[in-house]
Amino acid sequence: MSRSDVDERRRPNTGLLATLASPADLQRLPAVDLRKLADEIREQLVRHVTRTGGHLGPNLGVVELTIALHRVFTSPQDVIVWDTGHQTYVHKMLTGRLGRFDTLRQAGGLSGYPSRSESEHDIIENSHASTALSYADGLAKGFQLTGSLERRVVAIVGDGAMTGGMCWEALNNIAAAPDRPVVIVLNDNGRSYESTVGSLAVQLRALRTGTARGNVFEQLGLAYLGPVDGHDTLALEAALRTAALLQHPVVVHCLTRKGAGHAPAELDEADHHHTVNPARADVATSQVRGPAWTDVFGQELVAIADEREDVVAVTAAMVRPTGLFPLACRYPERVFDVGIAEQHAVTSAVGLAVAGLHPVVAIYSTFLNRAFDQVLMDAALHRAPITFVLDRSGITGPDGPSHHGMWDLALCGLVPGMRVAAPRDAQQLRLLLRTCVDHQAGPTMLRFPRGRSGAALRATGNIGSAELLTDSRPEVLAAGQPEVLLVPVGPLAAAAVDASHRLRELGIRTTVVDPRWIIPIEPELVRFAGEHRLVVTIEDNTLPGGFGDALARALRRTASRPEIITLGLPGEFAPAGERADLLHTYGLDAEGITHAVATAV
Repeated sequence: MSRSDVDERRRPNTGLLATLASPADLQRLPAVDLRKLADEIREQLVRHVTRTGGHLGPNLGVVELTIALHRVFTSPQDVIVWDTGHQTYVHKMLTGRLGRFDTLRQAGGLSGYPSRSESEHDIIENSHASTALSYADGLAKGFQLTGSLERRVVAIVGDGAMTGGMCWEALNNIAAAPDRPVVIVLNDNGRSYESTVGSLAVQLRALRTGTARGNVFEQLGLAYLGPVDGHDTLALEAALRTAALLQHPVVVHCLTRKGAGHAPAELDEADHHHTVNPARADVATSQVRGPAWTDVFGQELVAIADEREDVVAVTAAMVRPTGLFPLACRYPERVFDVGIAEQHAVTSAVGLAVAGLHPVVAIYSTFLNRAFDQVLMDAALHRAPITFVLDRSGITGPDGPSHHGMWDLALCGLVPGMRVAAPRDAQQLRLLLRTCVDHQAGPTMLRFPRGRSGAALRATGNIGSAELLTDSRPEVLAAGQPEVLLVPVGPLAAAAVDASHRLRELGIRTTVVDPRWIIPIEPELVRFAGEHRLVVTIEDNTLPGGFGDALARALRRTASRPEIITLGLPGEFAPAGERADLLHTYGLDAEGITHAVATAV
C-alpha cells in the first residue's frame, strides 16, 4: 500500500455527512443542503467501496431514497427493512457507522448487509432477496397485536426482488388486511444482477411510461403512489409523507438508476451491481495458477452444448455471475433466467427434464438452501436427470455468514439418488461436469468454490472412481501401507497433499485420496480407508451431516473401524473474511491438517 493510500484512509471525514450521528440529525438538516449531502455520500461510497469491494451500484442508486426515508420515518421507532440488504450502505452512513467504512466486508469489520449486532437500526438481517415483505407483514401483525400502533413498518423492495415468489405470498397477505398499514417502497431500477425478467418487468415498464391499462398493485387491493423520481429527494419526501398518513397498505413506486452519479457504475452493463478492489484483485491473481472456477464451467458448458442439443441451462437472475453468459450469447433460446426464484428454477428444470432435455441449474450454493424442498420432492422424487452446478460452495469470503456455501453437502446427503461431485482443479471440473451431464438416472450436483482454481494435481493411481494423489509405487509402499489417509473434498486436495509432505518429514506415513464423487460414499473408498489406522476427512462444509459424517457412518459398519477425524466447519455461522484466512482459522489449510494429524498420532 502506498503512502498516499494510507494518508487517504486516515483523512478525517468532513462536511455535512460527518455531522450526522443519527437520523434525528438528518431530520433537522435544511432542505437546501440535501443536494450537497447526496454528493458527499456518493463521494464516500466510491472512495470506500472501490477499496474494499462490495455492492457499489445499488447503493449509488438509493442515495436520495435513503435520505428521504430517514427524514420522513423515525428509525428505529419506525422499522425500515431492506430487500435486499446489500443496498444499505447509505442507511449505515446515516445511522452512525460512517467511521467504520474502511472495514467494510472485512473480518471483524462492517458487514455488507444489515447486522443486528451493529445497530438498533438494523432490526432484520436479510441478505437473500424477496424476504422483506414477509418480515414487514409479520412486524405489522405483531405491532397490531401488542398495541404498538404508533410504530410504522416500511419495506424497501427492489424490482428484481419482486420476481421472487415470497414477495407475492407476502403481498397476498398484506393486501388482505387493509387495517394494517405497511409502506412498500418499490425501488424500480430495472435490474437485479441482470435486467428484471418476466411479465412483472413489462407491467412496471408500462407504469413508468404511463401506458398501463391496469395496475397490478391496485388490483390486489393496495394503494399506489407514483411513479416518483427516485433521485429527487423533495419529491420522494412528499410521496413518503403521503404514504405515512394512509392507514392502509400502500406501494410507493420510485424510479432509480443503479450506479447513479458515478459513470463507471452506470455504464458497465456487466457490473452495475458490484465493484472490486483493484489492488486486492492484483494480489490475488498473482498468487494463483489456474483460471476462475466459474469461467471454466461456463466454457465447458458451451463446449458440451455444441455437442448436445438437449442441454439447456436455468438460473435465478444470475446469468453472468454463474458463468452462463457465454452460453446465453451462443444459444439464447437455451438459457432460462427465471428471476430471483430458486424454487421455481428447480421445479421448472424438472419439467424441462420430463420433456426430454437435460437442464443444468446454475446457482450459488447458499441460494440452493431456499429450494431444498424442490430438490428433494420434485427433482429427486422424479429421478429427473438434472445437473445442479453450485458456485461459491464452501467458504466464500467477505459477504459473510449468509453467503458461505457451507450446507450443500449436509442437505444433499439427505436426498435419495443424488450424486455429488467436487473437482479439485479446473481439469477435474471439466471431466466431472461431463460425467454429470451424461448421468440419466437422477439428479447430480457439482460444487466448487469462489475465485480461481489452483494448479492441476496429477493422480498416481485409482481407488474405484477416487484418485490417489500421493506416490503409490510399490517400492515407496514397501515398508507397509501408510498409517494415515487424508481424504479432502474438492480443492482442499492441494492443502492435503502439502500436509502429506510435511507429515512424511515428521516420519508419519501418509497418503491422500481425492474421492471426486463425495455423495454417495463409494464402497471402494470405504474398503481402502479401512486399511488405515487413522482416516482424516477435510471439507469446507458444516461438519454435522457433511462428507466426514457420511464416511464415518460407512466405516462404523466395517470390521476394521479405523479412528476417524473429521475436519470442517462447525455447526455455526462463519464470519466474513478472506477465504484463505478463514480456512486457516478452521484448520483446513496444510498447517492445520498437519497439526491435527501430528497431535492424533
